[in-house]
Amino acid sequence: MSDERIVEQRGLFFEEFEEGVRYVHRPGRTATEADNVLFTTLTMNTQALHLDAQAAAESGFGQRLMNSMWTLSTMVGLSVAQLTQGTLIAQVGLSDIAFPAPLFAGDTLTVSSRVTSKRPSASRPGQGLVSIEHTGTNQDGVVVATATRTVLVRMRDAV
Repeated sequence: MSDERIVEQRGLFFEEFEEGVRYVHRPGRTATEADNVLFTTLTMNTQALHLDAQAAAESGFGQRLMNSMWTLSTMVGLSVAQLTQGTLIAQVGLSDIAFPAPLFAGDTLTVSSRVTSKRPSASRPGQGLVSIEHTGTNQDGVVVATATRTVLVRMRDAV
C-alpha cells in the first residue's frame, strides 16, 4: 500500500454549498457553427434562425443565432465539475430561464453560479436540495442566459 495521496475531482456535498457565494466556472466554451448545426438537428429544431444563413441575415440579428437550448445546456454543463460531479442525486427542476441577449458562433460563453438557498430533504435522509442561479456571459461580459436550477445532492456523511 502506497502513502500516495489521491485527490478525486468531485462536486460539492450539501454541507459545502454556501448560500450567497458565487462560484466562477472556467474555462469557458467558445461556440462553433458545428455545435449549433449538430445540436439543432439532433433536437429536431428546424428554426431558420439556427440553420438558414439567408433567413437569419434578414432577421433583426443579421446572422444565425446559437440555439438557446445549446446555450442553456452548456451553461449548466460548465458548472458540473465544480458543483455537482459525483454528488448529484437528481436535477429536480429548472426555472426562471431567460436569454436577454443573443449568442453567436465564435462567442465564448463563460458561467458563474450563485447558491440562492439550500435545505435538507424532508423525505430523503442524507440528501439536500440546493437552488443555484446560473449566469452565462459572452466574451464582452454581456449576459446571454440565466436560469435557476434546483438539485438534490448527497450529504457528506451519507456517502
